[in-house]
Amino acid sequence: MNSIKSVPARVLSRRPGHSLEAEREQFDKTQAISISKAINTQEAPVKEKHARRIILGTHHEKGAFTFWSYAIGLPLPSSAILSWKFCHVLHKVLRDGHPNVLQDCQRHRSNIREIGDLWGHLHDRYGQLVNVYTKLLLTKISFHLKHPQFPAGLEVTDEVLEKTAGTDVNNIFQLTVEMFDYMDCELRLSESVFRQLNTAIAVSQMSSGQCRLAPLIQVIQDCSHLYHYTVKLMFKLHACLPADTLQGHRDRFHEQFHSLRNFFRRASDMLYFKRLIQIPRLPEGPPNFLRASALAEHIKPVVVIPEEAPEDEEPENLIEISTGPSAGEPAVVADLFDQTFGPPNGSLKDDRDVQIESLKREVEMLRGELEKIKLEAQRYVSQLKGQVNALEAELEEQRKQKQKALVDNEQLRHELAQLRAAQREGERNQGLREEAEKKASAIEARYHKLKEKHSELIGTHAELLRKNADTAKQLTVTQQSQEEVARVKEQLAFQMEQVKRESEMKLEEQSDLLEKLKEELEAKAGELVRAQEALTRTEQSGSELSSRLDALSAEKAALSSAVRQRDADLQAAQGLAREKEAALSREQQRSAQETAQLRGQLADKESQEQELQRRLLDEQFAVLRGTAAEAERILQDAVAKLDDPLHLRCTSSPDYLVSRAQAALDAVSALEKGHAQYLVSRSDASALVAALTQFSYLAADTIVNGSATSHLAPTDPADRLVDTCRECGARALELLGQLQEQQTLHQAQPSLVRHPLQGILQLGQELKPKSLDVRQEELGAMVDKEMAATATAIEDAVRRIEDMMNQARHASSGVKLEVNERILNSCTDLMKAIRLLVTTSTSLQKEIVESGRGAATQQEFYAKNSRWTEGLISASKAVGWGATQLVESADRVVLHTGKYEELIVCSHEIAASTAQLVAASKVKADKHSPHLSRLQECSRAVNEMAANVVASSKSGQEQIEERDTMDFSGLSLIKLKKQEMETQVRVLELEKTLEAERMRLGELRKQHYVLAGAVGTPSDGDPGRPSAAPRSGASKKPPLAQKPSVAPRQDHQLDNYSRLSS
Repeated sequence: MNSIKSVPARVLSRRPGHSLEAEREQFDKTQAISISKAINTQEAPVKEKHARRIILGTHHEKGAFTFWSYAIGLPLPSSAILSWKFCHVLHKVLRDGHPNVLQDCQRHRSNIREIGDLWGHLHDRYGQLVNVYTKLLLTKISFHLKHPQFPAGLEVTDEVLEKTAGTDVNNIFQLTVEMFDYMDCELRLSESVFRQLNTAIAVSQMSSGQCRLAPLIQVIQDCSHLYHYTVKLMFKLHACLPADTLQGHRDRFHEQFHSLRNFFRRASDMLYFKRLIQIPRLPEGPPNFLRASALAEHIKPVVVIPEEAPEDEEPENLIEISTGPSAGEPAVVADLFDQTFGPPNGSLKDDRDVQIESLKREVEMLRGELEKIKLEAQRYVSQLKGQVNALEAELEEQRKQKQKALVDNEQLRHELAQLRAAQREGERNQGLREEAEKKASAIEARYHKLKEKHSELIGTHAELLRKNADTAKQLTVTQQSQEEVARVKEQLAFQMEQVKRESEMKLEEQSDLLEKLKEELEAKAGELVRAQEALTRTEQSGSELSSRLDALSAEKAALSSAVRQRDADLQAAQGLAREKEAALSREQQRSAQETAQLRGQLADKESQEQELQRRLLDEQFAVLRGTAAEAERILQDAVAKLDDPLHLRCTSSPDYLVSRAQAALDAVSALEKGHAQYLVSRSDASALVAALTQFSYLAADTIVNGSATSHLAPTDPADRLVDTCRECGARALELLGQLQEQQTLHQAQPSLVRHPLQGILQLGQELKPKSLDVRQEELGAMVDKEMAATATAIEDAVRRIEDMMNQARHASSGVKLEVNERILNSCTDLMKAIRLLVTTSTSLQKEIVESGRGAATQQEFYAKNSRWTEGLISASKAVGWGATQLVESADRVVLHTGKYEELIVCSHEIAASTAQLVAASKVKADKHSPHLSRLQECSRAVNEMAANVVASSKSGQEQIEERDTMDFSGLSLIKLKKQEMETQVRVLELEKTLEAERMRLGELRKQHYVLAGAVGTPSDGDPGRPSAAPRSGASKKPPLAQKPSVAPRQDHQLDNYSRLSS
């Protein structure tokens, strides 16, 4: 009983339950799982939940001891992707982990540097990134250890920055330089990632691109803070030092600013970052440090991490907190133990144990509640930080929108002012034009009025001249009347003198004869009285004539005054006429000047229009010439493919060649139409440019596909097809040369290219396979037969490999046995993968037939899609033949009668054959089909297994072959020189032999393509029967569309099959 009593004492010492050890074990287990899931060799970004658990683990243990204990054991030198993801996780742990993580990472600086140096010496894409990333991490650790005021997340207030910088200019200067170095490391990593993305043509939605882009989120967060701090420090330095001293700092800051702005812009355009981080936008130009007030214009860039969507399940607790089971299980065990052995050391110790257990349970409960409260507080703090960041980002966005609105408003105002000025200018031009038209019309009206006035003045002048002539005539008549009166007066005076003389004579006679004539005297006295009365009457008539003469003189004076008045009026009218004529001449001169100005402006406008028209024609012709030059380069490249030896490996089908040639003929018609339109109106070359672009692409495609088709055609049709392609290229280049010159543009004849294109079309029609009339039952049975034969061949190959493995175990031992087992195991895995691929391909084929045949039978579906069926048959033959050859090569290698190179070539051949089978099955399959997905997975598995066979063969060859160690002891300088010359001769001989073998390989492949085309085309004597194909498993290789061992051909095969199916 004493021995039994001693047992519970030892058991009791372990009874209270080691909850802390269990907690530690659970924590270590959780951290190990998270680290293994976060840091692996898959080319995919690190999942956030795994990184978060690692970060919370550092806060739990207040350091990164557990993280480094597992990280050191990772095989980082073996995988660049593993090292890249390790750097990413370490960066996240440094930023968001416990502050003590920095000290733990400082202890492992040598490990980080060794990883970076290792991958920096290797030419690996991820390796170069790892080298840059490790330099960034080392710089980050050094900076934060030197400046503990800055946490690893770089998030401090401006007051802390000012306090850290201090007032010493040297400290500020040194801190600025260190931040510049820090920023250079960050930007160098981003540039390296983007450079690789551009080189690999990766997009942000692919897993490979996301694996590279994921660490840039932490880089963006670091750069935003570093940019803000450097701006603050630069303004502080410019306030203390002269501008010339800081010229180097400004140049370095400007270079970093433009690099950072380009980095933010490129990252903002990627879809991957848009859902993970909100990237700030930097201003268009860097801050002006020479102006102290520019600091107020600086806006701190704020990076916002959107709140993550809740996951499907709650994140696991790092510490397994269980109040019920963990406390209950030891109690149950204690009860069972007490029932069996009794109380070990009395009831008092049991009560203490119970109290201890209860206290431990309470401690565990309180600890769990404390952890929950901490997690809740951290979650609240992170949520509040997220909200603050979101509000700051929103405020920043509002500020940016305000600034953008102000800039847009200024631009709109400027545009409105320009529009108004243009409108006013137009209105002013319109007003000037209308005013000029009005002036011209007014001048013309004034000219007509002046002309009419001139006519009136001329008429008035003529009337006045007529009146003057009449007045002169009247004056002449009056003078004549005065002369007549004078004449009459003289006559009367003469008559009076005559009468006096007569009277005196009569008186003398009467006195003499008084006595005699007394009687007659009385008579004569009476006569005298009568004569006196007549004389009185005559005098009275003379006085009347005098008064009349006086009246005529007065009238003459009045007429003279009237004539003088008329002369004065005439002179005034002539002066007015001269003034009017002068004014008219001045108006005519002014109107002539204005007309000349308007004509000059009109000539300027016409010259400007002519210049614009000429410039438009030159620009249109320049566009045409550039298009023709680019089309000429495209066609020259296509013609060069005819003589390119690398192009001999490319093939195409006659059907696709016919479709390309027909499309090129249609493009020639469009080119003729566009050329005719351009000759009619050279101000619009859009139709000709579009037609020329389409023609060049289709003609080049026709030439390239004609060359590729000739590689599978018989010799004579192939030569004729190549010659026709050359003629087509020469005609097209001649046409493009004519279109590039103004002198020969109208002589260009696009129709000359039609003849060689029709020749290519005819040759393509002749090269089409004639085996489309195969009987339905034969074609359907052939497909099933070949698939079944392929499956049988693979099963036989698997059995033969198992037999060879058993024989190898009995016949060999040691290194040879290890090598043989490794090779045969890899061959067995490859055969199993091929068998699964063939089974999946058969299922996919049945699905294709059932979904595509409709109401038709299976044989009718195969006959309708005969080209696809022939490709499927050829692929299945190739797979069966490849499996047989692989088994035979493996048998010879195991028996040491073959070469390891044969096994490698067979592996390549069978991988290419399975790729051909996948391509043939994929052509008509639904892209959402589960069988297609499984077939693609099987194809990848076959490629991996084939790679394993190649690797096993190479490693086995290295182990088996013995390398002779070179002994240079005892050799003089002359002997060494002689052996060196002999070795150089041997190298030259081997290079010559290698070149000859490569030429022979090229000829063999060319002859293989010719034979494959000849076998695939039935003879003229029996067009209705398909070509006889060897059975699977035969030693002769079946005819294939191309050599399967050439890896780059697989994409072209897919292209050919897709063309056939379309």
